[in-house]
Amino acid sequence: MKDKSFSNQIAIENIVIIGSGPAGYTAAIYASRANLQPLLITGFQKGGIAGGQLMTTTFVENFPGFPDGILGPELMDLIKAQAIRWGTQLIEDDAEKVDFNQYPFLIEADGRVIKTHSVIIATGASANKLHLPNEKLFWSRGISACAICDGATPQFSNEELGVVGGGDSACEEAVYLTKYGSHVHLIVRSSSLKASAAMADRVRANPQITVHWKTEVIDAQGSSWLESLLIREIDTKKEKTLKVKGLFYAIGHTPNTELFRGQVECNENGYLITKPGRPETSIEGIFVAGDVSDTEWRQGITAASSGCKAALSAERWLSKHQLTNLIKRDPTEPDQVKTPKEAETTTKQNYKSDSLWQKGSYALRKLYHDSKKPLLVVYTSPSCGPCHVLKPQLKRVLEELNGRVQGIEINIEEDKEVTKQAGVNGTPTVQLFKNKALFNQWKGVKQRSAFKEAILELLKNP
Repeated sequence: MKDKSFSNQIAIENIVIIGSGPAGYTAAIYASRANLQPLLITGFQKGGIAGGQLMTTTFVENFPGFPDGILGPELMDLIKAQAIRWGTQLIEDDAEKVDFNQYPFLIEADGRVIKTHSVIIATGASANKLHLPNEKLFWSRGISACAICDGATPQFSNEELGVVGGGDSACEEAVYLTKYGSHVHLIVRSSSLKASAAMADRVRANPQITVHWKTEVIDAQGSSWLESLLIREIDTKKEKTLKVKGLFYAIGHTPNTELFRGQVECNENGYLITKPGRPETSIEGIFVAGDVSDTEWRQGITAASSGCKAALSAERWLSKHQLTNLIKRDPTEPDQVKTPKEAETTTKQNYKSDSLWQKGSYALRKLYHDSKKPLLVVYTSPSCGPCHVLKPQLKRVLEELNGRVQGIEINIEEDKEVTKQAGVNGTPTVQLFKNKALFNQWKGVKQRSAFKEAILELLKNP
């Protein structure tokens, strides 16, 4: 076996990890510390955002080591940083195609074909929708699958809101939304909550939450924005109208396995099948971690533990078949992690007319009136996981364009009036201006190329 320097690329990867939640990043930590230099494809849009479902939670209070709880996005930042520190290589894109019928295995991502001896699938699961008759009409106009992302938008402030579901996520979102709405209606199909006892107790103890037992949502109603729900009591079939300005889904998930269907064995619900208690799949050399195969527990800590098992199993399998191609560390101890800091809010004192990225309404007003460059304005919320993923991508675009465009971050909780005037009704929202005119608007996480191409087109016209 031939050692390679730490900076060299391996012609055939030891391990490719597809997915970047707690399962994927934990697998990467273990594989990296085994000197296998794994390649991790984070995902970007398909099946949810990079970082997994913890990117759309507020405080995680049951992950060991954080007695006071930790924000989901912050926890994922720490796990990601640990994986990178030990040598994990990242591709911040979606895996587009896999071919597990030949060996080495082939994976297409980021415009290239990757060969690998082994694969760990950690693509997680995606939130389900109700598929109401008017769901598309009111999607992002009152209906959302992420209360944590969108709950702070001005349209929901001091309004009655609805949450559908009876598990931990539904209860957490109901409690969270009481910070913004005047009252929250929790709509539950059954006669009891499936949530943990602690979460259920919080719902029952909160006077701002009304639970509608054995009730289902039939449709959404309104004009340009959601105004009410048509709900039905399951036992009596009695229908009534519930006045709400927001509806948030927390009704379970579907495993993100479409990419692997027909190659790796799945059950009738799409979950990847493994050997009992183990990460091996129906294909030798392909391993699984996290919610993509977990039909019961679906917790951050169980996903992390399964990532550990998958990496250790892959390492042993590679060694058994003499496929291991270890890297050599120089120096042997990696540098300490530098935690990225949030941008400081711009004031009259620290404002710079030529700064690449600034934050807050003061910077927006100044640059909107004074700058001759295109302005990329991103509206974010502190607890919005997709915002957390998108901001570094936008900053990278600005750097690649060498200062020809400037970026401004608006916190929708701090700058409510600006957010309302801009017509923003969810985060992240990105707007592209030039000479006080709005040229483009994007909602949600998009590929970096979408923003760059739009800006380059705008720069063609003086």
